[in-house]
Formats: sequence, C-alpha cells, structure tokens
Amino acid sequence: MTNDQLLSQISDYCRRAAMAESTFGRRAVNDGKLVHRLREGKRITIDTLNRIEAYIASGSPDGAAPVRRPEPIERRDPRANFRFFENRQKYLLFVHTCSEKRVIADRVALEFGSIHPRPPALRVFDAGVGDGTVLARVMRSMHDRFPHMPFYVAGKELSLEDIKLTLDKAPDRLFEHPATVLVLTNMNYAEAPWLAPRSPQAAAGMVWREVPLHGASSGEFEAQIRDLWPFLEENWRASVSPVTGMPIYERPVVLVIYREDHQFLLDSVIPRAGRVEANFDLVIASQPYRAKSSLNFRARRIIAPLARGLRPGGRLIGIHSHGQDPGLEIVQAVWPGENPFAVSRHELLRAVRYELGSVGRDLNFNAYADHRSIFRYDMEALPNEVTGLIGTSTAFAAWNAAVYVAQVEDDRLTEMTQSGRYLDATREVLRKHNGLWFYDESYVISRRRD
Repeated sequence: MTNDQLLSQISDYCRRAAMAESTFGRRAVNDGKLVHRLREGKRITIDTLNRIEAYIASGSPDGAAPVRRPEPIERRDPRANFRFFENRQKYLLFVHTCSEKRVIADRVALEFGSIHPRPPALRVFDAGVGDGTVLARVMRSMHDRFPHMPFYVAGKELSLEDIKLTLDKAPDRLFEHPATVLVLTNMNYAEAPWLAPRSPQAAAGMVWREVPLHGASSGEFEAQIRDLWPFLEENWRASVSPVTGMPIYERPVVLVIYREDHQFLLDSVIPRAGRVEANFDLVIASQPYRAKSSLNFRARRIIAPLARGLRPGGRLIGIHSHGQDPGLEIVQAVWPGENPFAVSRHELLRAVRYELGSVGRDLNFNAYADHRSIFRYDMEALPNEVTGLIGTSTAFAAWNAAVYVAQVEDDRLTEMTQSGRYLDATREVLRKHNGLWFYDESYVISRRRD
C-alpha cells in the first residue's frame, strides 16, 4: 500500500467519524503527527500499518481500544515440509542433475567486485547453507580474489544432514585458505547473524563449540571434523513447531572451526559467545524461503533481519525461483493454473523497504532490469537423452527437478504418480524444448559506505 492510498483511507475514516487527523493518530498508534509525517512521505513499519488498519476496521470513533490483528503466521503442513525432513532424495537428485548451485555461486562471486572489506577480515554470511555446494564454490572465488585476507564465513542451516555435507567440504577450504574462521549455526534468520538467541530460555541452553584443528593437511582436518559427528547428532536437532508446522531448532548451537596454527592471527576474528557483531560484507540469501511463503513473512522474518546485518558498503544478494520456464510448463501440464512463483523481486523489495522504515534509509534496494537479474540454469543431460526416445530415468529426473523447484507437496505427488501420466507430460516438454531449464531472479540490497 502506498502512502497516498493509506492517507485516503484515513481521510475517509476521519470524515465519517468527524474526527481530527491528529486525534486519529493518537488513538490508532499513539502518534498525533502520524498523518503529517505520511504526507511528508515518511515511511512506517508493517506493524504500524497493521495497527492503523485494525483501528479503522474496528469502527470505534469513540476511542475504544482497537482489536489489534495478530501477526500473520506462516503455517505449513508438516507432511509438506519436504525441504529437509522427508525428501532428501528429491533434494539430492535435484542438486546433482541440475546446474543451479554452480550458476548461483558464479552469480554471487560477481558481488566481490563491489564490496570493500575492512580489517580484521572479509565477512560473509550464508543464509541457508544447504549441502554447502554454493558456499564452497563462493569460498574458492573469495580465495582467488582475496588470497591473503582473513575470512570470517558464517552459515545458517537447520538440517543435520546438510551440515554434515557442508563439513565434508570444509577441509579443502581450510587447507587452501588457512586464515579462515568457519562458523555454523542452526538459529533462525533474526538470530544467526549475531549468534544470539532472542529467547532467554534458548540462550540459557545454547551450545557453543570451538574446534581448533591440528595439523596442516586436509586429511588431518577431515578426521577431526568427522569426530564431531556424535556431537552434532546429539545437539543439532530440530522438530516441527506445533503452531506453524515449520521446522525449529530444539536448542541453539554454534560451531566455530579454524586452524590452530593460525589462531594467533585470527584472534580478533574468532567469535566469542555474547560478543558477536554481524557487520557482513556479503550476505547470501539463496532460496531462503518457500515459493509459497507470504510476502509479509519473507520481508519481516527473513530479508529485513538479514539486511540489518550488513556493514557499511556491504551487500545482500537474494535469489529465488522466477518461473516462466519449461520446468513450470511440466507442472502446469499436470496441474493447470499452478503458479507458485507469485511474488516478484520488485514486490519483495518494496515490502522490505517498508518493513525497515527509517532503519533502511542508508540502504539501496536494487531490483535491476530483467536481463541482469534473471539467469538460467539447466538440467544436465546428454543431447541424445532429451530427444527421440526419452528414457524413464531421464524423464523422472526432469519431473523431480520440476516438482522440487515448484515445491509441490508430497500428498499431491503421490496421487499424481499413481496415474503414470506425469512422465508423458514431462517427455512432451523435454522434446518441445530439447532439454529442461529453469529461471532464477536475483536482487541486491546494499548499505551505503561511510
């Protein structure tokens, strides 16, 4: 909603209720200058907007306390929570048959030309590490561009399986770039950049593990990291929220890994519990929300908190599925009218700007033109596998990629796969396009330099 639209609603209400605009502001949000500020073009938070709309909806010009609308909750059926609880096979098959991870890492690496690191380290945060493929590739690019600079690399991931896959890639990175501090946590988006749980109960139960690795070879590092498996299995646990159906951590965990022979050099980089700043040069937000998540949820719970963690000159690059590709054609051939990609980068950035309000005055919100924002990745197959007689394994890999990207729920998939016609629809799209590809779109939020 624009300021003009909101002012129109307020004016109509004040006219009907014979109420002064200053009185409206005091009764709605305890701010007599609310309307004056809106006319000056000032922004308000989504919470303030909710209170204004609730007051108007209450229809209580006599000043009765308005009924405040509860904050929208992103609810998810636990049966559909396949991103890491139930369908590891879908995820791993997608990762190993499509080039998305590599293409995203290449796109993220372009941002290094626009950041301006400050001592004592280049600071990067990955808001959803996944299996570590993107982060490992980005760290290679970091070493190529900044070979002699200390790195502070932090990542958030709730899945125990993905944390293990990420740690499998860590030894080579620590061998090539010894001056690296790698930090992994299972906290949520509003907590992870600062490594600080908001709840006092969660903070009291936080597990903080610091692991200085001995030796000088990737083999030695790997053996010591493998020794962490029992610790991870005991502490890196998650459950499903009974309220939202979303995955949540059972207790917050922070794992800090670095090379012991570089501990002296990295002393000012290594985080300590209770004394952590965000101040990131680069935040990677690659597919951090479900395609069907509400606009308000994405803005308030994910992107806005991450943007607050940028240091001056820092950049947040967000990436999510765009649709309008052969992958969506497969889904729509089976479920006509299906379109899970309803929120564009333009709408999301407007919502984030609105949510941040005055806190975001020193931020730039860059949606960019389509030719710069939207990029393509492919299902990797030999040319003869997607023309002529298309084998069942190729068709199934394409079907899996399409429904994974569209995040189709398991119960719907079960019903459809029993009929068998989904493979026919998949083969038809593959022949039509001589292959399968998908589109992602990107955007950047940057903080102005001092």
